[in-house]
Amino acid sequence: MTRRTLLLGVAAALQKGRIDAAISKVQAATASGDVAAAALLVKQGSTVTNKGFGKARGLNEVFLLASITKPITVTAVMKLVEQGKVSLSDPVNRHIPEFRGGDRGRVTVKMLLTHSSGLPDMLPDNEPLRKRHAPLKDFVAETCRTPLLFPPGTQVKYQSMGILLAAEIVERKSNMPLRDYLKKEVFSPLGMNATSLGMGGRAIAATAQCQVPEKSDWDWNSPYWRDLGAPWGGALSTTSDVARFLEFFLHPRDGILKASTAQSMIRNQTAGLNKPWGLGFMIEPGTFGKTCSPQTFGHYGSTGTVAWADPVKDLICVLLTTKPAAQSRAGLLGPVSDLVAAAV
Repeated sequence: MTRRTLLLGVAAALQKGRIDAAISKVQAATASGDVAAAALLVKQGSTVTNKGFGKARGLNEVFLLASITKPITVTAVMKLVEQGKVSLSDPVNRHIPEFRGGDRGRVTVKMLLTHSSGLPDMLPDNEPLRKRHAPLKDFVAETCRTPLLFPPGTQVKYQSMGILLAAEIVERKSNMPLRDYLKKEVFSPLGMNATSLGMGGRAIAATAQCQVPEKSDWDWNSPYWRDLGAPWGGALSTTSDVARFLEFFLHPRDGILKASTAQSMIRNQTAGLNKPWGLGFMIEPGTFGKTCSPQTFGHYGSTGTVAWADPVKDLICVLLTTKPAAQSRAGLLGPVSDLVAAAV
């Protein structure tokens, strides 16, 4: 046996051991009842591991993605940019005229996609809106009136309402509901046949239920929220479908977007500001596995989800769970990502 063959064998054993450790960690969380259901997919090159845990009904369990929805929505915006219907430098009020007054005229489309617009993450009356089952158009109207938190383009601060306005631009320029546009332009071409913005005709019982402390008619499991189609957090999908989405950006090629457009989404677009951000994607080094390369991109979701891809390692990790990220990020989502990243 040559030294190279021996080293390759040792590396393969270490890789398998760390993937097994990641699997064991998720298995332990579901076996204890701490996490009701979970699914983990790891893809390195052509090697794929995909497992369901706990109450997950096999590999095709459907989870509420939460903010992993954001880069999906931004992909729709970039499709319109390629078609010349929208420019990243356009002021938002060119497409949403009612978004005006004060510094709003300085907010560009790009700022919506990079969390640098000054808009809040959630509206001050987010909860009252949800309690009365407000449609998305009411969220848009409130966003157009809400004060900006800082001068546009001066810092990066996470803002779901910026993604809401980006989605509104897609609907107005395409003359299609965002859920239909995504199905036609993103999900179907990528073979993401189990993915939908909103319920996509499913029964709620056919999807994994989030572990929310109190049941209400407006929480993550409610018919209202599940089918609202919130462009910042309302997509439902499986590990396999999310991996297909990441794969497109991991190996950009002309398809749903031009390769150059896809590459721009996973590169820093906020140079000189307080935090790096891509177009829709989190790209800050250290956000995912500790040993991920600086080129790693992805997103977390508040429902207990994380999905990332490392171009240097040719590695994809998707972990979808039912335990909110506020309680699972430090103990599960982060540690599993660390194990997966260290496996390669």
